[in-house]
Amino acid sequence: MPSISKLTRRDFLALGAVAGGGLALGAWLPGQQRGSAADALQPGAFVRIDPDGSITIWMARADMGQGVRTSLPMIVADELDADWNRVEIIQADAHPNKYGGQMTVGSSSVRRGAWTRLRQAGATAREMLVTAAATQWGVATSSCRTEASEVIHVSSGRRLGYGALADAASKLPVPASPRLKEPSEFRLIGTRVPLVDTLAKLTGAAGFGIDARTPGMRFATVLRPPVFGGTFDGCDPAPALAIPGVSDVVEISSGIAVVADNTWAAFEGMRALEVNWHHGDFTMSSADLSAAFAKALESPGAEARKNGDAVAALSGSAKRIEAIYEAPLLSHATMEPMNCTADVRADRCEIWAPTQNPQGTQSIAMKITGLPAERVQVHITYLGCGWGRRSAMDFVEDAVETSKKIGNPVQVVRTREEDMRHDYYRQAGMCRFEAGLDAGGRVAALTCRVASTPIYGRALAVDGNGVDGIARSPYRFANFRVESHPVVTEIPIGYWRSVGPSQNTFFLECFVDEIAHAAGRDPVDLRRELLGDNTRARGVLDLAAEKVGWGTSLPAGRARGIAIVEDKDSIVAQVAEVSIENGEPKVHRVVAAGDFGQVIHPGIVEAQVSGSVIAGLGAALGEEIVLERGRVVSGNFRDYQMIRMAQAPVVEVHIVPSTGDPGSVGEPALPPIAPAVANALFTLTGTRIRKLPIRL
Repeated sequence: MPSISKLTRRDFLALGAVAGGGLALGAWLPGQQRGSAADALQPGAFVRIDPDGSITIWMARADMGQGVRTSLPMIVADELDADWNRVEIIQADAHPNKYGGQMTVGSSSVRRGAWTRLRQAGATAREMLVTAAATQWGVATSSCRTEASEVIHVSSGRRLGYGALADAASKLPVPASPRLKEPSEFRLIGTRVPLVDTLAKLTGAAGFGIDARTPGMRFATVLRPPVFGGTFDGCDPAPALAIPGVSDVVEISSGIAVVADNTWAAFEGMRALEVNWHHGDFTMSSADLSAAFAKALESPGAEARKNGDAVAALSGSAKRIEAIYEAPLLSHATMEPMNCTADVRADRCEIWAPTQNPQGTQSIAMKITGLPAERVQVHITYLGCGWGRRSAMDFVEDAVETSKKIGNPVQVVRTREEDMRHDYYRQAGMCRFEAGLDAGGRVAALTCRVASTPIYGRALAVDGNGVDGIARSPYRFANFRVESHPVVTEIPIGYWRSVGPSQNTFFLECFVDEIAHAAGRDPVDLRRELLGDNTRARGVLDLAAEKVGWGTSLPAGRARGIAIVEDKDSIVAQVAEVSIENGEPKVHRVVAAGDFGQVIHPGIVEAQVSGSVIAGLGAALGEEIVLERGRVVSGNFRDYQMIRMAQAPVVEVHIVPSTGDPGSVGEPALPPIAPAVANALFTLTGTRIRKLPIRL
């Protein structure tokens, strides 16, 4: 079946079209399941052109700062040749199947075919409008062109606006294969159009989850068992109820919800609670987790990657190098505290959620309330940082259960401490490498064994996130073996920005530098050799080295380090210029080069890369979740050291021109910074950094 379809009159009116008709199309996005011909049309993205010339594009992905409310409509509007100033973007609510998969994770909003389908939607509408104009004029379609929401007859100069043509176009058949533009024809794609939501964010008009308000709304927070796996064993609610404004103390599945007139009163009531907990059997501390990793690495793990015969090649190598690396648990520490607003009634449920998982939000609400999908409405708000944290459903469950219990709409907000101590953490892990060099100093073999906490407790897939960033790397090792060990605990583990490569690139890129040092090779030259026929990655590496002036002198007391990653269809290399001030690393400059395929909006790319560098530096220099006897010690930014403004370096972003399919930006730009800094510090100190966060 075609990927672009006309909407019926009924569907068109359901979208809120003005009286008098117009043209509405739906684009079927990758991964969508199409039902029978008798089913209602449920396309993954909607495009509507009204008779007044206004153009509306419905988008179903969540915007958490990555700019998809601008970049995705840009794709449609460019192929449509729309007047960008007449385009309105509407955030779609959750729906089980209307928009295909709405999950916003893995940099998948543009990747994996959506790029092509969105272009097809715009090109289809453009071709139908041209046909309508050519028919009205009695000319060939080839004699017409489009520009700024108008069809133009080239020889006569006659013009018709899209609004005047929309109704006639809606009566035409949908073209099976509309011509897509050549990259040289793009007018919006690749340009720095103003972001559609900048003014709203600057003025405070943009609606984030925590801004949600509805009549009769109460405010709440939830106290959870301090030890992972613990349970509630009774409490005295009186001290909480004595706090002015506190009205209810109710038990929900995750803990105790304190309901009040305002969020601060709810927080104070929670702190006043006297709760008895059954702590359970989990007593692991951070040192115990490290010991469990080390124990796992003593034996072979599940094979995740095998090229050649690494074991045999190691045994015959002229020189062998070994090292063990480790990375800690990390919190998401979202800048907008975790929150959700729910209004549960007997016959309906309405939710306002800063969620990466709209359909999961709708599904969990259906499960809790027993209501069908058509009775559960989920409004997707802006997200004040996501990083994978808001793909989980625990914060939604809190709000829906609390509203159901008290019979009122309620906004549940977590304190920073509760959020940090009850996160779905970035995987912790440990990795043991062994490399063999031949007599000429070339890499003959590499083996790697990884032990890590699996995401959501699942066993690791062969090339899953436990070894991703190592098993899948840009290098062409002839003899290469990767093994994985899932170490399952009570600790909740989830997706954290870039997921596996966030720690595994640190492991691999630091060890590649160790190999270069042992072989007496320049780190850039060795990487060029290991990249082999990966010309795309070599181009990125060379661009980063050129822009930073690799090999040129630096002021005394400074050094450079480099790292590269290939992840989610993109390649990023970064060079860090580092010194040591007052016994601490000081990163002065970071030069980042990336091949992201076709860039939709260069400004968004630059912002995403810069933000990724800052986030990655925080993880490298200070962030760490510390466990003591089954509970998280870290509770706020005083003891969870995110990067401060004074630590932020100058970041230079260089983009490799490309007309290839778009890749990820905000995820692969994070992993290289930690190893780049660690490698620079080795040049300065002669000591290898093999454990994060960096401690000198």
